[in-house]
Amino acid sequence: MLSNIGIPGLILIVIVALIVFGPNKLPEIGKAFGNSLKEFKNATKGLTEDEDKSKQ
Repeated sequence: MLSNIGIPGLILIVIVALIVFGPNKLPEIGKAFGNSLKEFKNATKGLTEDEDKSKQ
């Protein structure tokens, strides 16, 4: 799905995000998104470790 966007589509998405959120809010949103991904990654890592322990 995302492979069909291309460069013009990404530029359009960035412009719309700047209009909707403003340039001051975007870094905060990016930081929050990054923290959320990090927490999700840690949680799924814990789940896979639990599965590995239960299989042994």
